[in-house]
Amino acid sequence: MGGAETLTGDRLTVDDVWAVAVGGAPVALADSARERMRAARTLVDRVAHDSTEYTYGVNTGFGRFVTQAIPEELVEELQLRLLRSHACGVSEPYPSEVVRAAMLLRANALAKGYSGACVETVELLIECLNRGVLPRVPSRGSVGASGDLAPLAHLALPLVGEGEAWFEGERLPGAVALERAGLEPISLQAKEGLSLVNGTQFMAAIGALGIARAQRLAKAADIACALSLEALQGSRVSFLPQIHALRPLRGQGEAAANVLQLLEGSAILESHRWCDRVQDAYSLRCAAQVHGASRDLLGYVAATVSVEVNAATDNPLVLVDEERLVSNGNFHGQPLAFALDALTMAVSELANISERRVERLVNPSLSGGLPAFLTDDGGLNSGFMIVQYVAASLVSENKSLCHPASVDSIPTSANQEDHVSMGNASALKAWQVLGNAERVLAIEFLAGSQGVEYLAPLEPGVGASAARRFVRRFSPRLRDDRSLSAEIEAVADTIRDGSLVEAVEGAAGALR
Repeated sequence: MGGAETLTGDRLTVDDVWAVAVGGAPVALADSARERMRAARTLVDRVAHDSTEYTYGVNTGFGRFVTQAIPEELVEELQLRLLRSHACGVSEPYPSEVVRAAMLLRANALAKGYSGACVETVELLIECLNRGVLPRVPSRGSVGASGDLAPLAHLALPLVGEGEAWFEGERLPGAVALERAGLEPISLQAKEGLSLVNGTQFMAAIGALGIARAQRLAKAADIACALSLEALQGSRVSFLPQIHALRPLRGQGEAAANVLQLLEGSAILESHRWCDRVQDAYSLRCAAQVHGASRDLLGYVAATVSVEVNAATDNPLVLVDEERLVSNGNFHGQPLAFALDALTMAVSELANISERRVERLVNPSLSGGLPAFLTDDGGLNSGFMIVQYVAASLVSENKSLCHPASVDSIPTSANQEDHVSMGNASALKAWQVLGNAERVLAIEFLAGSQGVEYLAPLEPGVGASAARRFVRRFSPRLRDDRSLSAEIEAVADTIRDGSLVEAVEGAAGALR
């Protein structure tokens, strides 16, 4: 399969996850992974048919039923019933890109060869991904330990011809979706149901896609700040490297350097170099410090997620060299829960300070001479008045979503599972905040573009100019009032897919 992402279990990156989940890149299974999986499968088969040895989830029940022995003739039936019982998620389904990412990550985890799943099972999961058979997975029901049990059960059911899946835009029974795609369901072997549901893959999927979006958002925030700084005729002095060398936090230095780079060649800033304004407001003067703190927090998130996308999170784990199946806690989502809550806070703050710059742009008492609400013929036109309300609304919603889910725990399975991570709640909140933040930054781009145009014929710096030109492809200058909803969403989409940052970097050079 030319150009396919080949799964070995240990070299997947966040960029790979994006390429498969969003870009539709094909996936294949490495031969080395097949060898490891077959060795693990041989050990599981031996244990499953050993009447003198009891191994969790192979020939015992699950959770509190761990002490209940399962007869040898029912070990395969046990796995099917596991999927059926655990597939009880509720509410709206996960977005399609999250489900695709979770399918990829589950296949990659099984490819490591520590779960004991059959090669044929992973190959079917990969073929579903490649051919567009997308399980319908409700988004609520996971407590983040033993991993994402309910979502992963919904993910797995179509593999056995049950559950529901989308295929070519149609919601179908799992068996019908497989048939339409030219695939056949599998029969689960001992431990395979458990191998399919024990893991952190939905939390990790949102973590991987979320950090990719957040890193683009961090660059977009620097670009939006530079554009607003131009429109507000602020000072570049607070971004000088000599200042940030005295507080050498990596993110702060990167954000400051980006803004300076984006302002290069600004006729607007040059025109008021000797004005009598002593200091800019914090949303401008402290932007590098705030953006930088978010960047540093995202660095921690990226490090955690990069490990998790290649982690073995099954229970029990199959240790071939030691010839043992061992119970463990790698399925616990606490590392991801913390990271996803941190991502939520970092992104929320980028939106928070962005909205404050929007307020300065539209407020004639703060904008340094721009017309009220960035409109001509104010009164008849309201201009950007209500657009700022929208930003304020989104920022306020984000603040309420920043309460960490990761500090909560509700015991489950009759207190056998007496501490859980609530990482799925962290993930869902992060996903919502990311969307809100992208829209707030889009609003700042619209307002900043409008603002600098009132300063013509003076031109902003090369990066800010490139940003304004790009934004104008989706949103013409506002003269008479019109609905800006679709234009806000369109610009937000370009922040999400990275095309806005790419366009600016094409003109101003790579950003940090």
